[in-house]
Amino acid sequence: MTSPAATSATRRRQRSTRLTVAVVLLVAAAALVVAAVAAGSTALTAGAGLAAVVLGAIATKITHTELLVSRREANRDRAAQAKAYVALTEERIAENRSFTEGITATVAQDRAAQAKTVAELEAALAAAHQRAAEAIRSRAEESRKAAEAQVESTSLRQRVADAETRAADAIVRVAELEQELDAVRAELTAAQAAAKKNASAA
Repeated sequence: MTSPAATSATRRRQRSTRLTVAVVLLVAAAALVVAAVAAGSTALTAGAGLAAVVLGAIATKITHTELLVSRREANRDRAAQAKAYVALTEERIAENRSFTEGITATVAQDRAAQAKTVAELEAALAAAHQRAAEAIRSRAEESRKAAEAQVESTSLRQRVADAETRAADAIVRVAELEQELDAVRAELTAAQAAAKKNASAA
């Protein structure tokens, strides 16, 4: 298949050849008229004039044809450039759409994962609160029993101590879960802000 560069070079050579022929015809017509005038013959001058008119008409036709061809080629080149620009624009639009869809999907996945993590942490926090409340109630109950019975039994003291330990552990765990939940919520807020920024930039 002939390349566009080779085709363009061939057209330039053809154009140059046609223009050269037109110029040669005009020069020949001028030479005939000059020679006829120099000879001083009326018939020869008339014949040279007629030949000059014919050669001039042929040269004009060649030049006019070349002008039409040049215009058609220029129009064809502009149409090809416009088509290439349209294709490039469509490709860029498709790339932007694909990028936007990828970003949206990634953000959605991140949001879903973070929402799941938040839900899990909230459930764990609720369970920890419940355990802490139960431990506190248990400690209060044990303390009340100890106060009522006024028994200094080692077993009862141990049970109270265990209840207090469990209550303290539960309170510490609640604090840790609250910190983790705050951190995850902060990450989710930052991710949403970044997603909005990327969507605006796209």
